[in-house]
Amino acid sequence: MDTPPGRQARWLGSPWARGVAAALAGAVPALIFPAPSWWWLAYVALVPWLLLVRSAPTCRRAALDGWLGGTGFILAVHQWLLPSLHVFILVLALLLGALWAPWGVLVRVLLGDAPTASGAAREGPARTKPGEALAEGRRRATGGRYAAALVLVPSGWLMVELVRSWEYLGGPWGLLGASQWQLPPALRLASIGGVWLVSLLIVAVNTSVAELIARPAARLPAVAGLLVCALAGTVAWFWAPVPRITGTVRVAVVQPNLTGTPSARLARSEALTRSLAGRGVRLIVWGESSLYTDPADHPALAARLAALSRRTGAELLINADSAHAERPGISKSAVLIGPDGPTGDRYAKMRLVPFGEYIPFRSVLGWATRVGKAAPSDRLRGTGQVVMPVAAAGGLRIGPLVCFETAFPDLSRHLARDGARVLVAQSATSTFQDSWAPAQHASLAALRAAENWRPMVHATLTGISAAYGPRGEQIGERLGTDRSAAAVYDLPLAAGTSPYTRFGDWAVYGAMGALVLAGGYTGLRALSRRPARARR
Repeated sequence: MDTPPGRQARWLGSPWARGVAAALAGAVPALIFPAPSWWWLAYVALVPWLLLVRSAPTCRRAALDGWLGGTGFILAVHQWLLPSLHVFILVLALLLGALWAPWGVLVRVLLGDAPTASGAAREGPARTKPGEALAEGRRRATGGRYAAALVLVPSGWLMVELVRSWEYLGGPWGLLGASQWQLPPALRLASIGGVWLVSLLIVAVNTSVAELIARPAARLPAVAGLLVCALAGTVAWFWAPVPRITGTVRVAVVQPNLTGTPSARLARSEALTRSLAGRGVRLIVWGESSLYTDPADHPALAARLAALSRRTGAELLINADSAHAERPGISKSAVLIGPDGPTGDRYAKMRLVPFGEYIPFRSVLGWATRVGKAAPSDRLRGTGQVVMPVAAAGGLRIGPLVCFETAFPDLSRHLARDGARVLVAQSATSTFQDSWAPAQHASLAALRAAENWRPMVHATLTGISAAYGPRGEQIGERLGTDRSAAAVYDLPLAAGTSPYTRFGDWAVYGAMGALVLAGGYTGLRALSRRPARARR
């Protein structure tokens, strides 16, 4: 006989103790991301949370366990925001954590204990069945439910990741799949279905392990699920298409590692840039907010930068966090500088950091500026993505992104589809210099490079700066947060289009379809039982 879920969970004690356990279980996956970067833990990190939620005595309690676990996850993954947002980070975590409440219900329905045999025997039709037939029927139903869980639990998790990836809810920071940025087979999977496919695989493995631990009856579907996941990784590694290398381009990043006056930062950036003369560099990338004056509106500054371009033989991609003549307000713009000054190619950041660069619903949430370092005024948004030709590199087309935008898979994918052969990110995480944020941010470039078969450069003001090849492999050295230096990278250029670039977020649509089909099937079964119950 099955043990009721509530009896299994008595060791948790009071509902308060259970709530603390849920929050702690939800926080465990934070260890899979940099700086710890325990990528191997990802495949069991959700198991404590899954086991806790499946043991919930009611669906309402399962929803609460999902909510509290989601709150713990958001707090742990974004703990580096605490110095900036203070108590407001708890408010945000509670709001975003609520997205996991429906997932908690889904986990309990699919992984929780089935109705007991004695309870089923009390229903009318079951009275006439032999005990053995009833038990066999229940085993089959339970096996089917656990097999469905291997698809639906990961699909439900992916829906949570998708919804919270909306830029106004904070964006896709801390997607489970992003934790595998150092693992070549996972990067190969990302080139097929994006980071979403990697997340699905991770949650499927966790679900299988949870089934093996909690339900001996689920051994067959659980083992089958693990084998399918292993087979998917093996097939991707040995048979998935790979980019074809067609040459290289020499690109440099300048990391001044100064957060003092703008003039001191500019002077250090100029000195580092001059050191690159004669090294065959074709593009030099400065970090986000490298200038607080737009060179397009200041001829003297434009002349200084043009002189650097002539001296190095490279074009400069700088970033101006400033007002400009086109419209009132401040925006963050990537501006390309050639030997004659600004080329006219520029890109203004489109997706802004909530509370860092603007406050959503400022009339309601503006009080956040009084309890932390939230944005005192809202930055302007760019209106569209831009692909820039670099004349010094024979017209090589680059796709710029600014800071937070590297977390969004769709932005990099659109740049690749529009013809960008190199992705370039300009970032500044100086506010979070001694936290996990710089390492987390730099790791995202590996995913974006692998997804689209396009090398990517991640240039920052204060570290970590890095470069990755078209398979997501690291190129050259990383400039840590303790370095003030320029680094040169020979980036491999790839031909062809990755499956993810071509077909997009098919893994997301597949997860949606699975949930819709399961919901329709459940609804039809419920409707078909109503007439039978009415006849009793």
